[in-house]
Amino acid sequence: MATQEVESEITGTVWKIEVKVGDKVEVEDVIMILESMKMEIPIEAPCAGTIKELMVKEEDSVVEDQVVALIES
Repeated sequence: MATQEVESEITGTVWKIEVKVGDKVEVEDVIMILESMKMEIPIEAPCAGTIKELMVKEEDSVVEDQVVALIES
């Protein structure tokens, strides 16, 4: 099994996490929503698999290209 990193596309704040460790996701399922400049930006699963690890929690600040989750495919 391969592990895929999920990266933040922007700098912002984790507004809401939509999944938990162990959840199964499909391509383009929303994993979490970031808030930046009063806009909500969804972070989507790049592949199908199981959420292996969440690297952030709600209200954490993230930077562009930061790894926010791992998916085991």
